[in-house]
Amino acid sequence: MAEDRQPSNVTEGATATGDVEEEMQPKSAEDRKAAAALSKLDARGDDESAAPAVDKELVKNAMDALGGGGAKAEVKKVKVDAADVNLLVDQLELSKPKATELLKAHDGNAVAAMRAWLQPTFA
Repeated sequence: MAEDRQPSNVTEGATATGDVEEEMQPKSAEDRKAAAALSKLDARGDDESAAPAVDKELVKNAMDALGGGGAKAEVKKVKVDAADVNLLVDQLELSKPKATELLKAHDGNAVAAMRAWLQPTFA
């Protein structure tokens, strides 16, 4: 079987503009700020004594923008029915801890928990 040949003007690994970094730049200002904060975290010095000062507020904003926000929502102290947990596990294909967390967030109401799980969220 013969190999497919590329045209002579195509260079392996080349991109349309020739620079991968330019094509991978974030589009919105918020994404650029998040990328800048994360790139500061990635920067490593040769010695640990000269560690770069990290702006905690920028890091928090970057993590929130990426969906990895720090603290979880407070879980309510609600007693949930084992039958309701099993219902959510079977019908929504959730793990037991996730089903329990979802029920606690909706005061043990299985119907409200199912509606909330199936309702699309738009950020």
